[in-house]
Amino acid sequence: MRLTYIFTSLELVLRCIALVILAPAAVALYYHDWNSIIPFVVASFISIILSFLFRKKSDTFESLNDIKKSEALCVVSLSWIIFCIIGAIPYLYYGLSPINSLFESVSGITTTGATILNTFDYPKTMFFWRALSQWLGGMGIIVLFIAVLPQFAVAGRQMFFAEAPGPTEDKITPRIRHTASAVWGVYIVFTILEIISLKLAGMPLFDSFCHSFATLAGGGFSCNSMSVLGYHSNLICWIMIFFMLIAGLNFALLYKVYMYRKPSLLFQDEEFRAYIGIILFFSIMIALVLFNKEAYSAINAITAGFFQVISVIITAGFVSVDYAKWCLTAKILLFCVFFFGACAGSAGGGLKVVRLIFLFKYLKREIAKILHPNAVYPIKINKTIVPVDVAQQILAFIFFYFLIFAISTILISIIDNNGTIGLSVSISTLGNVGPAFGHIGALGSFDVLHPISKCICIFNMLVGRLELVPFLAMLHPDFWNIK
Repeated sequence: MRLTYIFTSLELVLRCIALVILAPAAVALYYHDWNSIIPFVVASFISIILSFLFRKKSDTFESLNDIKKSEALCVVSLSWIIFCIIGAIPYLYYGLSPINSLFESVSGITTTGATILNTFDYPKTMFFWRALSQWLGGMGIIVLFIAVLPQFAVAGRQMFFAEAPGPTEDKITPRIRHTASAVWGVYIVFTILEIISLKLAGMPLFDSFCHSFATLAGGGFSCNSMSVLGYHSNLICWIMIFFMLIAGLNFALLYKVYMYRKPSLLFQDEEFRAYIGIILFFSIMIALVLFNKEAYSAINAITAGFFQVISVIITAGFVSVDYAKWCLTAKILLFCVFFFGACAGSAGGGLKVVRLIFLFKYLKREIAKILHPNAVYPIKINKTIVPVDVAQQILAFIFFYFLIFAISTILISIIDNNGTIGLSVSISTLGNVGPAFGHIGALGSFDVLHPISKCICIFNMLVGRLELVPFLAMLHPDFWNIK
């Protein structure tokens, strides 16, 4: 691993961070919130200073054309960590402690949506930054930089797939920069459409921006202390249900549907069919339970069932009802959804539906091989055979995912002396879902956790968003062969 390549890449990334973190300052100017300009200007200045420090040891931008996969993984990991640290600076200005500032920043940028805020008595500028940080993290900060920086034209391929959410390399155009631009184009268009839709439905314009940013990112941060529940509108819920459903889809697949004008491409995709099937099953089951046991009206039961299931499966974490008050059956059904995740190539987190499809087919094959040990059963997804190396990576991912989940559950349960908190917080942060169960609940604050538990959650959120790949690579001694 060549440090000059790392420094060159980070220099470019830091320049972009310095620019995007100034956006909330413009909002502060609009609302005449002069004091809120300072923290974002300071954060931007620190980012610029760091870029100059890296520049002293960096190489020319052309040298990035032969960047290796290990170097790309390192750049992606460090970029996210640096962005989270710089993104925490404004929260310090608003009175949050260092650990809480980092927690809120990581939760936003990784699109987890778990908050440590106990009060929402803060300027609009801070809430805009919470939403914007999620929107930037939703599609990936490296993917954004590849789309706008010509210097990443070649090296961007390694970084794109190091950050891309999912086990497969889904490239929709010959040039990786054009792929990144296409994906971000789809992302921006749906964000604008949701802003307009929510405003027409009666949501204030500022709130429409914040909720649209968080929805398409699969984030879940709300500028309302009661989340979506605070708007008391089924129309707003159904608008967000639609856009959350879109956010959980593979954006490359959506782009292909648009380019070829063939909606049938959606239903030809095996992951899409499974994704919709899971949502329909759990939404209807929960709606039936709410209608029969919780005295919900039919429309409210259906709205609550679909909203909460889609919010959890795409790891948005918005809340339209306080599900902590549901009966045990409904809560268990919803908790099961925490383990699924959205589609590969989407803004959502979690295991991803395609990995669960593979796991099901893998187990089915192993059972068949017990009866027919000499038979060959290739595993196919979308009529394409899954390569052996990809299959091994998926199995390794699932194993380490549940290993980290188990270790986190044990540690947090011991530290906070609460098994329910340990279980729900661990899967919520590792899957980038956001809300939890127990005394944190649907609308509670993670500030009740012990500082050590918060650190474990921060680690989980970063590892979950980066999908373990850079983390697992760092466990190999060859990764640290510095040149």
